[in-house]
Amino acid sequence: MTMTKPFLGLAILAGASFFLTLPSQAEYARNPVIWADVPDMAMIRVGDTYYMSSTTMHMSPGLPIMKSNDLVNWELVGYAYDTLADNESLRLENGRNAYGAGSWASSLRYHDGTFYVSTFSATTNKTHVYTTKNIETGPWNETTFSPSLHDHTLFFDDDGRVYMIYGVGDIRLVELTVDVSAIKRGGVHRVIIPNASLVAGGRVGLPAEGSQMMKVDGKYYLFNITWPRNDMRTQIVHRADKIDGPYEGRVVLRDQGVAQGSIIDTPDGKWYAYLFQDHGAVGRVPFLVPMRWEDGWPVLGVDGRVPMKLDIPAGERGLGNIVASDDFDRRPGDPALPLAWQWNHNPDHQRWSITQRPGWLRLTTGRVDSDLLSARNTLTQRTFGPECSAIVAVDVSHMNDGDFAGLAALQRRYGFVGVKRVGSANSIVMVSAETDRPEEVEGVPLEQDVVYLRVDCDYRNRADRAAFFYSLDGKQWTAIGKPLKMAYTLPHFMGYRFALFHFATEESGGFVDFDSFTICSD
Repeated sequence: MTMTKPFLGLAILAGASFFLTLPSQAEYARNPVIWADVPDMAMIRVGDTYYMSSTTMHMSPGLPIMKSNDLVNWELVGYAYDTLADNESLRLENGRNAYGAGSWASSLRYHDGTFYVSTFSATTNKTHVYTTKNIETGPWNETTFSPSLHDHTLFFDDDGRVYMIYGVGDIRLVELTVDVSAIKRGGVHRVIIPNASLVAGGRVGLPAEGSQMMKVDGKYYLFNITWPRNDMRTQIVHRADKIDGPYEGRVVLRDQGVAQGSIIDTPDGKWYAYLFQDHGAVGRVPFLVPMRWEDGWPVLGVDGRVPMKLDIPAGERGLGNIVASDDFDRRPGDPALPLAWQWNHNPDHQRWSITQRPGWLRLTTGRVDSDLLSARNTLTQRTFGPECSAIVAVDVSHMNDGDFAGLAALQRRYGFVGVKRVGSANSIVMVSAETDRPEEVEGVPLEQDVVYLRVDCDYRNRADRAAFFYSLDGKQWTAIGKPLKMAYTLPHFMGYRFALFHFATEESGGFVDFDSFTICSD
């Protein structure tokens, strides 16, 4: 099946990884280092390789792990879990969901030959710890305990004791068992920094959270974010000679809202802070900020500002495999889906297939749902800036009455272009939930089985617009409906995603087949 490239320019062959830019080695990296939703980063260096974990909350698989050799070009190598848990919220059952929940900020460590990545969840009310000897291939082993320790940082001290530092406003220290499987009975458990936001001054809007602990030259450094009212997201740090304090603190960065993270060194002795910025509808995007030491304190930025140009060669990977085109054609031994794909909530594995019709992704409905946000087996990838498009072909010949299928820009205020069946008649529709209630903006009759769908996202200068198109031949495109004004909403707490979907509103059992999902950029 042949696709012609859309107006945005570079079209990537189906099945290939996507490259945002192709600079020469003489060019230097710029911020954001990843113009896509990769929030709550935790980072370590093992030898000359860096590893990073991030947040994808209600997505499955979850807790992504990435690696890099230069801090700016990252490769997705896997996930710590396939599913966080199995409950009604994560299965989208009985009106429950895990939007904006699931698993939140993680902590990443390497200790005595073992990799640890831990997270916490209001959906399970537990703290989750995953371990492996090989962070790139796994397998991962899971341990859980209660309670859910908010925004914790796992820390192995030099004396063999193990802790988590966590909390909001008042920052707490709790001692764990040596195997990191539980809170230690009789161990330390106390507030070590009361009202940690005080060092930022002013009235507090967002109390201090997002703890990440480092030990450098015998001193303990605890990094947190806070958000004074009528100000911006601000990075603070507290230091002490002992892990339980006393701590003294200061603001280390207040610029462009770039905050939440920690610091990391390079093999040649340079230091950087890794942080993120709320960047509108595309999500929370990673920034890298140069730093130096002065009188035992980390000093971030250049004259207190976040530079847009870095002193690191740009390389040639761009977004690498964090997003990927997919022709759904698998050779023996290939994984079922590239790592770029994540399901919206836990999938029903009985209702999707790439083998029932080789070279196509089949989605079969297993129940009746009211709208896209309640539907299972919606398959997603990140959108990205500054501009991006996704194109897909869909065969709708086996839809049932009341079925919807297509391609969406997914967040709470979503929009999609797709096919609706009423009785035995199909129509191409554009649906907008810009006002939180889905509305069919336009529909046109469809007389053939296969149709091509396209969504364009424009994040330039925070335009945050999505436009929707269809084609009957994969060459000539027609706009449908109206552009969607995308909005990052806290109930979903995630940047917009491209999404392939099929749901039933009348009777289950119909299916659709998708082919040639193609990612494009300018």
